[in-house]
Amino acid sequence: MSDNTSKEAHYQVVTIGSATVDHFADTDSELIKIDTRTTHEALIAFPLGSKLLIKDLQVTTGGGGTNTAVSFARLGLKTGFLGKLGDDANAEFVLNKLRAESIDFLGGREGQTGFSVILNSIEQDRSILAYKGSNDHLKPTDVKPFSTDWFYISSMLGESLETVQKILDTSSGKVAFNPSNYQAEQGYKKLKTMLDKVTALIINREEACALLGLDYAEQRPVEVLLQELTDVLACEYILITDGKAGAWVCDGETVHHGLPQPDIRIKETTGAGDAFASTFTGAMIKGLALPQALDYAMTNAESVLQFRGAKECLLSWDALSAQVKAKPRELSQTPLYAPVS
Repeated sequence: MSDNTSKEAHYQVVTIGSATVDHFADTDSELIKIDTRTTHEALIAFPLGSKLLIKDLQVTTGGGGTNTAVSFARLGLKTGFLGKLGDDANAEFVLNKLRAESIDFLGGREGQTGFSVILNSIEQDRSILAYKGSNDHLKPTDVKPFSTDWFYISSMLGESLETVQKILDTSSGKVAFNPSNYQAEQGYKKLKTMLDKVTALIINREEACALLGLDYAEQRPVEVLLQELTDVLACEYILITDGKAGAWVCDGETVHHGLPQPDIRIKETTGAGDAFASTFTGAMIKGLALPQALDYAMTNAESVLQFRGAKECLLSWDALSAQVKAKPRELSQTPLYAPVS
């Protein structure tokens, strides 16, 4: 892989999103819980004015763009990553990791690469300090020539989001979109230009409520959310995840539901959502039926959940297929507009 593409290359999937250098820091910080009549909040606390020693430090690459690019590459798909890196040593670290996975970098370099610190407490809860850096400043002039069968788009903000919209306006590839909660809170009307081009929308239940302008605390059933989203959106597929309750995918007529495997021991949650969304997209690219694609997506996400880091335990296609075969998942299906109890 080189940083420059001299002629237009064709990919099975190009992922557009952020790139960061992530620092996972284990500390002996305390977890403080505050309960009121209406709220429950957990806080990681550090003594003021003291030096807190880090027990263990792990440095990896992160960000929705590079996480999903690695996922696609390990599934055996020809993959490009489009994003904005800084003109610094952290960018070289990211690029070296992409090269190792045979992923082409199709973006630009300027400023400072995105950076985050993940603070883990004694109870494995975490807080993240995130610096967006160059991620918000992807310009049309940064984009190297390419064509692709599929786009996978994770959360992009500011100038980068405007560039993504321009790319979609002039491209014909199918689109998978995994927005952040911040983007979902803007609602359908503000995201309409992008959503109208989306083939597969992949969100969690909180983001689904935000997109519809609903109160998350109402605990509206996911099946109802799928019905309401289908009435508003033109997407071919809509997926909603809801933690221990599992994941759902709808094709406008049928809802497929998968339950998590019961023996999963969660080590760290960073990157699990990226693994789920990209694996579902990759399985669709490879021609799997919806329930099988859902099973593959959940299996790869569960692999990531059991280890620290967003990429370390993303599975290859062969390993993923073997895992799915070895551990059958409870899957069910219902008509979309069936009554919900």
